[in-house]
Amino acid sequence: MKRTLIALFLFSICHGQETKEKPSVVVVKAGRLIDVVNGKVLEKQIILIEGEKIKTVDGDGSVQIPAGATVIDLSDATVMPGFIDCHTHIVLQIERYDDRFRKSPIDAAVTAHVFAKRTLDAGFTTCRDVGSGEFIDVALKKAINDGKVVGPRLFVAGHGLSVTGGHGDLSGYSPYLKFENFNGVVDGVDEIRKKIRWNVKYGADHIKFTATAGVLSEEESVGAPQFSFEEMKAIVEEAAMWGRKVAAHAHGAEGIKMAVRAGVASIEHGSLLDDEGISLMKQKGAYLVPTVIAGDAVEKYGKQYGLPEKLMEKARSINAKKRESYKKAIKMGVKIAFGTDAGVFPHGMNGQEFKLLTDVGMTPMQAIQAATTSAADLLGQSDKIGSLEPGKYADIVAVKTNPLKDISVLEKVLFVMKGGVVYKDDLKK
Repeated sequence: MKRTLIALFLFSICHGQETKEKPSVVVVKAGRLIDVVNGKVLEKQIILIEGEKIKTVDGDGSVQIPAGATVIDLSDATVMPGFIDCHTHIVLQIERYDDRFRKSPIDAAVTAHVFAKRTLDAGFTTCRDVGSGEFIDVALKKAINDGKVVGPRLFVAGHGLSVTGGHGDLSGYSPYLKFENFNGVVDGVDEIRKKIRWNVKYGADHIKFTATAGVLSEEESVGAPQFSFEEMKAIVEEAAMWGRKVAAHAHGAEGIKMAVRAGVASIEHGSLLDDEGISLMKQKGAYLVPTVIAGDAVEKYGKQYGLPEKLMEKARSINAKKRESYKKAIKMGVKIAFGTDAGVFPHGMNGQEFKLLTDVGMTPMQAIQAATTSAADLLGQSDKIGSLEPGKYADIVAVKTNPLKDISVLEKVLFVMKGGVVYKDDLKK
């Protein structure tokens, strides 16, 4: 009896190995392929995909299409790597300023999947989320990874760190107004270190903090520093102990320089970046994530959102100056990674940032590289995403025409594949 059971057990193992499904094979025929690594356009390329990763990319005719492979004909289209947005708030979207008093984190949790799908449909196969409440971003990431929800590949921050009364705190209201929820408000080195450990414990991939004041908060300033240099250093050092990079929300020149000297990986917004700050960023290798669209969106949608006039004036004051800062930073060779601040404006409109980046001095190729190779580098994921090369995820987007001639076509991506799976194909419509 025992011998029979053992034999059946061994047979089941062997039989399972013999019948195990092989990875699906997909062949994409690309009429034009944007080689973001070398900054050029390749004609008539064949992309061979096994499972979720690229096996071969070739244009010399040497690739043999395997029998039974699924063939996707994009020979009349321009193909690129899936885009990466390095500054999103994917679990929320501003509709009314007073929603903070009318909606709970549960409202955000039950609608987050809608924004995730809109973002993926827009061609953004990866996003870095830079702060959400109640670890909804962590839960959304897990649901996407488990195949329960459709959305981009996510890298999340958990709770953004803010000083008491700072950009990430609820300011301007009665001290008797309290919310029973988690937050990232910290003061002093000890609180900072504990909060970072807590964030990491519950799933944060990186750490975000508000180095300066901001636009959509009720401090007096729009750009004054809000952490001491000692505190900023502690943020970077503690994050590094846990293998995490740090993103610093920073508008004002002094706060930008403090954050860069502290060792952050990226400056988010960087609206009032000055010459000294530019020099420091180049020296330290820090990325600028401009989010050009965000300030414009506040002016455009502010009245609709019911924003206080004080906040609208902040946006106007920043918008009048930020473009010159960006132009100078780009001209001087500061590293740029694509980011939008989606959530301040409707999700799915992320692609409008491409045209805005060219308006402040980037070439179309540079703007696309900001959303692919540069963004992947900032995320520390260059070996997995950011270009169409063997061994990397088959994250592919396509449009009918050449975006190097008219980059605005990237505002309406027609084909989206993430990890070898097609999520959108409107090319034939």
